Amino acid sequence: MTTDRERVGGVVAAQRPRRADAARNFDALLAAAREAFTTKGSDASLEDIARQAGVGIGTLYRNFPTRQDLFETVYAEEVDALCRLADELVDARPWEGLATWLRRFVDYTVTKRAIRDALSGESDIFVSCRRAMLDAAEPLLVRAQEAGEVRGDLSFDDLLRMVSGVTAAAYVDEAQRDRVLGFALDGIRPR
Repeated sequence: MTTDRERVGGVVAAQRPRRADAARNFDALLAAAREAFTTKGSDASLEDIARQAGVGIGTLYRNFPTRQDLFETVYAEEVDALCRLADELVDARPWEGLATWLRRFVDYTVTKRAIRDALSGESDIFVSCRRAMLDAAEPLLVRAQEAGEVRGDLSFDDLLRMVSGVTAAAYVDEAQRDRVLGFALDGIRPR
């Protein structure tokens, strides 16, 4: 049986072409789409994405036959990167590991907001991505709690909702957003 984590990682891997030039085009399309969805939202022009990636629209459609395919792949790639980061941080000092992952989660939420509306909250990939992310990162919170560095009454769902709330606000710049996130993170430390 395939786990949610394997399914999420497999979304991008299964689509990535084997030829080096085709793989470069695929990666360029994902990067351009991520940027376009972040800055222009889910209505970003596919033609503009192809142009930004330096490929023709036919190459975009060959890799992503529908807009939905592109949304799902960008989303799955972002979640897979968060899961891999959680794996890398498992041996870090508990607080540092959790805080590092949460800062990356903040960056992810910018892309997620643009795509979330385009994906049904009940779509298979959306549900698998959420479960994979929780399974990968929740141990970081547990380790920090066991080390006495984070309040014991905090659930991982509580934590993600708090951080998502912080990122939903408009900020003057990223420095202000980072300061506000720091204030929120201070609130999860034991008293």
